[in-house]
Amino acid sequence: MKQTKLNYLFIASTMIALLSSCHKDKIVPTTDTPTAERAGLYILNQGGFGSNNSSLTFYNYTTKLLTADFYSSVNGSPLGDTGNDAQIYGSKMYIVVNVSSVVDVVNAKTGKLIKQDSIVNTTLKNKARARQPRSIAFYKSNAFITSYDGTVAVMDTATLTISKYITVGRNPEQLVVSNGKLYVANSGGLSSTGVFDNTVSVIDLGTLTETKKITVTANPVSMATDAYNNVYVVSLGDYNKIAGGLTIIDSKTDVVKTAPVISVGYIIPITVSGDFVYYLTADNKVAVYNAKTQTAVQANFITDGTVITTPYTIAADPTTGEVFVTDAKDYASNGTLFAFDKTGKKEYAITTGINPGKVILVNK
Repeated sequence: MKQTKLNYLFIASTMIALLSSCHKDKIVPTTDTPTAERAGLYILNQGGFGSNNSSLTFYNYTTKLLTADFYSSVNGSPLGDTGNDAQIYGSKMYIVVNVSSVVDVVNAKTGKLIKQDSIVNTTLKNKARARQPRSIAFYKSNAFITSYDGTVAVMDTATLTISKYITVGRNPEQLVVSNGKLYVANSGGLSSTGVFDNTVSVIDLGTLTETKKITVTANPVSMATDAYNNVYVVSLGDYNKIAGGLTIIDSKTDVVKTAPVISVGYIIPITVSGDFVYYLTADNKVAVYNAKTQTAVQANFITDGTVITTPYTIAADPTTGEVFVTDAKDYASNGTLFAFDKTGKKEYAITTGINPGKVILVNK
C-alpha cells in the first residue's frame, strides 16, 4: 500500500468486509499461464481502513484454483488491519500490516505463520505506541521496514528479531536497495499543515546509518530500481501548487538525473522488469520506459482495449514478460487482478479482495 492509498482508505472508512475466508474458485485463463518456475501468485488485499479485513488471495498456476483468503484458511485467524506490503525473501514471505502494526513472517509456499513481530515504540513512559509499518526491502541477512513514525526497522532474517531502528525523514514509504545502499522515500504524507517532506534518505548498509538526504519532488511515495544503478522515485506533490512526478537518482553518485515529465494520479505504483519500467498514469494507462536507454517506449502497455476502472498496483514477471494490474473499483467491494502477456493482451482476470495492493510471485 502507498501513502495515497491510505488516504483513500480513510475516506472509505465505512467499507464493509465482503470477502469469505475459504472460498475457492476455478479460473480458466484465455491462454495458458507459463508455469515452468512459478507455483502461482499471491495478492495482498488491504481491506478497508479500520475494518480489520485484510486478506491474502492465492492463485495456483497448476490447478487454476483461487483461494480468496488463503492466510485465514491456513492459520485460522484474520490477517489484520490494512495489509500494506508483502515480499518473499528466501523461503519466507514477510507481510507488513500497517494499522495492526505487525509484520507476519510466513512460509512462502504454505502460508503458515512462523512468527509475528510487533512494530511498536516501547521507549515511551506510559505505553507502547504503534509505529505503523509501511514497506519492506531486503539486503543480505537483514529486512528493512519503514514506519510512519520516521524510522526504518532492521530485522535479522535468521532470528526474525529487530536489532535497531534507524531515524529517517517524515512518514517514510517505499524503500529500495541499489549499489549497496538503501534509499527511503520520506513522504511527510501525514502532515496536518500540508507541508510535505521532499527527501530520500540514503542509508549505508555497512554501518546501518543514514549518510545523507537527497532532495526530490515533494511527497515521494513509490520507488523502484533497475540493473543500471538508477533509483526511480515517484512523488505525489502537494496536491495544490507542486505537481507530482518522477525523480531518477544515480546510485553510483547519488546525483539526481534528468527525468521525463510524467502525469501521475493519486495511485502511483512503479515496477521494473528487466530493461523496462512500468508505471500507472493519471489517465489510467500503463506507461513503459526503457531503463537501459532512458527513453519512453509506450504511452500504454495495454494493447487490447482492456479498461481498468481504478488501477491500484502493478507488478511484472521477468521470466515471462507478463504484467499484472489490479483494479480496486470502488474501494469497498472485491477488486480484480488482470494478467497481460508481454504484448499487452489480457490473458485472464481474477477476483481479489478489497483494495488489492500488492502482487507477489511465488516459485515452485
